[in-house]
Amino acid sequence: MAKKKKAQTSSTIALNKKARHDYFIEEKIEAGLELQGWEVKSCREGKAQLTDSYVIFKNGEAWLLGARIQPLPSASTHYVTEPDRTRRLLLNKRELAKLIAATEQKGYTVVATALYWKKHLIKCEIALAKGKAKHDKRETEKARDWNREKQRLMRRDNR
Repeated sequence: MAKKKKAQTSSTIALNKKARHDYFIEEKIEAGLELQGWEVKSCREGKAQLTDSYVIFKNGEAWLLGARIQPLPSASTHYVTEPDRTRRLLLNKRELAKLIAATEQKGYTVVATALYWKKHLIKCEIALAKGKAKHDKRETEKARDWNREKQRLMRRDNR
């Protein structure tokens, strides 16, 4: 009997769109995430949020703060679930050293930009970022609006 294939769904679990608005993204790195069983099940259902999440470094390890994984209502009643717990990021020593050195410079921080599936594993895309000032945010918005307007004009002229 032939096996039925599942419909391909998006591999993205959660995006942090606010990070692109608040920061200049310098470099992106893929990190593994140390999760508990109930967290993986919740991620399968899309119950994760990365808004206001960032990375701190303690004792030579990277930790993800502010990520929220909402437990499923069917989670076991005898198991204590913490939606906002601090989760360890899995990076190699070279990547850790690079990020730690960069964050010690003025204005740099590490933020989580995406949570996604890679085969059967959950990965977190983290980015080395520099904060935007208010006028930088306005410039970005103006450039985005102008590009949108250019596209409209080009489409109208091509008709």
